[in-house]
Amino acid sequence: MRVLKALIAVLALVVIALVAAQVPGGQSLLGRVLPYVAFAIFLGGFVQRVVYWAKSPVPFRIPTTCGQANSLPWIQQNKLDCPSTKAGVVGRMVLEVLLFRSLFRNTQAEVQQGPRLIYGSSKWLWLFALLFHYTFLVIVLRHMRLFTDPIVPFVHSLEFFDGLFQVGAPVLYQSDLIFMGAITFLFVRRLVLNNIRYISLPADYFPLFLIFGIGLTGILMRYFLRVDVVAIKQLTLGLVTFSPVINGQIGTIFFVHLFLVCALMVYFPFSKLMHLGGVFMSPTRNMANNSRMVRHVNPWNDPNIKPHSYASYEDEFREFMVDAGLPVEKEMPAAQEKSAE
Repeated sequence: MRVLKALIAVLALVVIALVAAQVPGGQSLLGRVLPYVAFAIFLGGFVQRVVYWAKSPVPFRIPTTCGQANSLPWIQQNKLDCPSTKAGVVGRMVLEVLLFRSLFRNTQAEVQQGPRLIYGSSKWLWLFALLFHYTFLVIVLRHMRLFTDPIVPFVHSLEFFDGLFQVGAPVLYQSDLIFMGAITFLFVRRLVLNNIRYISLPADYFPLFLIFGIGLTGILMRYFLRVDVVAIKQLTLGLVTFSPVINGQIGTIFFVHLFLVCALMVYFPFSKLMHLGGVFMSPTRNMANNSRMVRHVNPWNDPNIKPHSYASYEDEFREFMVDAGLPVEKEMPAAQEKSAE
């Protein structure tokens, strides 16, 4: 039912776009108004979430420690998994953002007969997640040819290498095939693995179906269905210069594709997809583990309340702790024991 709900939601978006593209004024709404509204919601929601996270107090030093901390001189520190300097934090963040290092180090746990808990490698998820994100980036950068005139030079180079193994005409881009394969793997993984399927919600399946629909309509538009590329270029350039126009018969499939892209932009800031910005704001990743070198004081502490160590606590309540049979680090004086008796 969770999968079905997400699929029905995406199919409903496709139907809305198909109907809107056929009614009078519908194409103008989809092509000239909706992109601005979607981009404004995306940008405003993105900034709002990042500002909210940035203003959230982090009173304690809580970095994730996955290796040996900076300790004695003769003990080698793991400077990437447990950084104690800003340079180490930057290196850790670069590897996390560009190579998904924590996902690469992820392990898979499985209960087998016995029962026995077996840990194994889980590199397939890392590989397909990396392929999905980088092919998505390549596809987005390739689309810059629609929004710039003249086309940015690096887009030509990107298209050349992306279509290096040319198959047919138009050129078949490898990123399209890898992208669709990666998104399919991520979806099938949620269905096949019982533990992942158990915790998956419609909100986990919806973006997968939505992104798959965007990729599928893009492939149909490029390789199978006829669209007016010149009119599309004129519209996209007009959106950038705030003078969008729709001339000729662009093609219904284009407006379905555009509507799904706008739906993704609207959905993005309010979903789990915001890990794009959240990864930079995570205190478990962007903080140095230097608690042994620097004293960190909770800014919420009331300055009028003095620290109360365990030694002073025991001095204050030692008599009651002894009476209750609780262990104490410092024995009561003999005179005090007699008076207590």
